[in-house]
Amino acid sequence: MDIQDILKPENLVYQKTKLLTDTPMHYCPGCSHGVVHKILAELIDEMGIQERSIGVAPVGCAVFAYNYIDIDWQEAAHGRAPAVATGISRVNPDAFVFTYQGDGDLASIGAAEIMHACNRGENILVVFINNGIYGMTGGQMAPTTLEGMVTATTPYGRNTDLNGYPMRITNLIAQLPGTSYVTRQAVHTAGGVRKCKRALKKAIQNVLDKKGTSFVEVVSTCNSGWKMSPVASNKWMEENMIPYYPLGDMKDSVKGEHSEN
Repeated sequence: MDIQDILKPENLVYQKTKLLTDTPMHYCPGCSHGVVHKILAELIDEMGIQERSIGVAPVGCAVFAYNYIDIDWQEAAHGRAPAVATGISRVNPDAFVFTYQGDGDLASIGAAEIMHACNRGENILVVFINNGIYGMTGGQMAPTTLEGMVTATTPYGRNTDLNGYPMRITNLIAQLPGTSYVTRQAVHTAGGVRKCKRALKKAIQNVLDKKGTSFVEVVSTCNSGWKMSPVASNKWMEENMIPYYPLGDMKDSVKGEHSEN
């Protein structure tokens, strides 16, 4: 049998969704961004909402998301994605609107925007990539950087006396009455990818059902910023990040109710 007969699309175990473009991804090997992009593209395709989907990407490693997922996109200033998404969602109430943000963007310069958007219960999905560091701009300390973690601005490790404590901002978000679904996931294993996809599907459906804000944190690696190999980064994340940022649902309720697990 000729190899081209074997490689027919119907014989392949994995087929790339049509919503992922052919643009080569610029992310570092081992980065979690590409996996989350793939999940989002698959879900938007499978749920048949490509024409209704509008993503908002601010500054950071995720800013070029518009190159990879074939939907409408709007760029936002650093930290301002929830404010921009609020305007888009209110003008287009039947659209699926989501932000895609890193920890420096969302938990630092954008802390006010995310807290107030979630408190208002804006009908959007927030995808929060938490790798504990500023990945694009040189590896500086972020609000989520762990205690003792070495970064470009904490060369001797994060010192809580000087720098404060790592921020579990997703835990804070879960307390707000405007949020309907708040969860923390990871994509470093096949099982983790499946769980994250289920969580994102639920979050997207909540937006379509106008249940308020859904918030999905993805605990991630940054092997370039952490100065580790992809394999070592995954191991370090499992041993350090996930114990401090445990995975699982924190809230699953309709808008206006508190139902944290």
